[in-house]
Amino acid sequence: MPSLGASYGATSSSQAIDGEIALDPVSSVHSHTSSTRKKSWQQRQQASSHISPSRTNSSFSSSRQNRLSIDAEAPVAFSRAGTNHSSFIAHQRVHLFRGMIQDIKRRAAYYWSDWTDAWDYRVVPATVYMYFANILPALAFSLDMFEKTHQSYGVNEVLLASVLGSVVFSAAAAQPLVIVGVTGPITVFNYTVYDIMAPQGTNYLAFMFWIGLWSLIFHWVLAITNACNGLTYVTRFSCDIFGFYVAFIYLQKGIQVLTRQWSMAGETSAYLSIMVALLVLMSGYVCSMLGESTLFQRYVRKFIEDYGTPLTIIFFTGFVHIGHMRDVSVETLPTSKAFFPTVDRSWLVNLWDISVGEVFLAIPFAILLTILFYFDHNVSSLIAQGTEFPLRKPAGFHWDIFLLGLTTGIAGLLGIPFPNGLIPQAPFHTQALCVTRQVSDDDETKKGRPILITDHVVEQRVSNLTQGLLTLGTMTSPLLVVLHLIPQCVLAGLFFIMGVQALQGNGITQKLVFLAQDHTFTPGSNPLKRLERRSAIWAFVTLELVGFGATFATTQTIAAIGFPVIILFLIPVRSFLLPLWFRPEELATLDAPTASPFTMESVGGAYGHFESDENPSHTSGVRGGGIFEGNNIQSSEE
Repeated sequence: MPSLGASYGATSSSQAIDGEIALDPVSSVHSHTSSTRKKSWQQRQQASSHISPSRTNSSFSSSRQNRLSIDAEAPVAFSRAGTNHSSFIAHQRVHLFRGMIQDIKRRAAYYWSDWTDAWDYRVVPATVYMYFANILPALAFSLDMFEKTHQSYGVNEVLLASVLGSVVFSAAAAQPLVIVGVTGPITVFNYTVYDIMAPQGTNYLAFMFWIGLWSLIFHWVLAITNACNGLTYVTRFSCDIFGFYVAFIYLQKGIQVLTRQWSMAGETSAYLSIMVALLVLMSGYVCSMLGESTLFQRYVRKFIEDYGTPLTIIFFTGFVHIGHMRDVSVETLPTSKAFFPTVDRSWLVNLWDISVGEVFLAIPFAILLTILFYFDHNVSSLIAQGTEFPLRKPAGFHWDIFLLGLTTGIAGLLGIPFPNGLIPQAPFHTQALCVTRQVSDDDETKKGRPILITDHVVEQRVSNLTQGLLTLGTMTSPLLVVLHLIPQCVLAGLFFIMGVQALQGNGITQKLVFLAQDHTFTPGSNPLKRLERRSAIWAFVTLELVGFGATFATTQTIAAIGFPVIILFLIPVRSFLLPLWFRPEELATLDAPTASPFTMESVGGAYGHFESDENPSHTSGVRGGGIFEGNNIQSSEE
């Protein structure tokens, strides 16, 4: 299997320098920098053919030390300023199609290996896990849209949308690790449009087609004009706020499913549903905790971690039929005929059953949808390629946003929800593909704590494609019968699991936990403890919570259609306002790049220099015990 992680490690320090020098395409040093980048890329390709995965971490760590020494000489450690900032602005000059062409060239060399590298055991549990992690929340969202759009979208529409996204992105995307399907934000968008337009007598599906068509055009304009270069300003600040919002959307949907049980099935069924949903949550949480504990042998823990959630769903689907619970009628997932739309119509929307005025009225809705997808999909991609994952193959944001426009247009024509990158499923997919090894720490205070180091990620296209094909198989009549057996309360419990898991790994949650901790029990190695001003942490977290609150509150009103604007507004707030309120060293600790410079090559580099000893966890590839610089570790299990 070709290894690009080691080659990245060997050249990333030069990339960091190039990222500052080569930003101005009209400067006198451009030709030299371009040749340097080309040579660096060729060296990485050559290195990938003979460097083994086992060498990835050592090379990655050494390159990080090189970058640290380089950054230490810089007068400003966190933001581009002065000539660097002006050269970055020059980099944003429009060169039509350049981004897409470069994305294709970078990724084409690894297309064949994207299929051959799938010969790895990690692909099996990742496929199974993502099938359930994608399809079950999608089914729960279908239940939500089924009721709020007057059956315009049902189970088959949501399943087909997931299949469309999975097949297209696994086969043609520059980053096939990103799981594409139906998300919470697009669910909010869909039924908000319905609430606005349906009372006016507008053909809802025809109107959604024109939204999709206009959005396709806007997506392609973004791709052609290299608009994804704006992602260089996206940091953990905006990603954590959006991830926090998505986590609460999951929790909210779970609660809504349970509260509807009183009106649908009666009081007894409602209380049973609450009990089952909480049991599903506890079981799923215990399975994830066992995977990180010291109980049982490691292969047993890994099995529970990989398959615990799917087995939990299967078990509790039958659990409601045990004993006296079988006498209680619980609501199940509504389904329709195999491979047919929920309502009596063809798969192709009657796109002309709409007035000319409504065709153009769809434009502002399409603009909002494009803003949402620009942020949502790209953030999903960034988090799936986060700095904690030692990826070896290049990204391609411009080409992927072009593909997203294509799937948006096709989805509108078919009358299905628009698919896009999923949070938290996308990073969960990458994490499930991580090959880890357990290490021991000489520090006696950490004795007995398992520490896992991510050796490499199995970067391939098969797991995404396979889970998409499994989703297509779910549309067959026998499996639709099985889906109809799943109680709605089990889906509510799954919503809770997804929400809690997303909150656990969120930076806002981690900062809140730090602030609530007893200081005497906070490890001295925690980067937040080294900040001089504790008030800076409070201020930063408060700003994040305000951003989350504004987004979440907006989605609870008829103005929910405009929530993508609030999300997009977070980017300039972080880039231009926060540096005025916080010291550079504070921002370097409180914030971090979402992805490594290697990943951000596609958009011209990451914003600022985030490499610092204050926050090494973002680049070390360490999971579990949290190893910081200076610790002496020996591999105990390869």
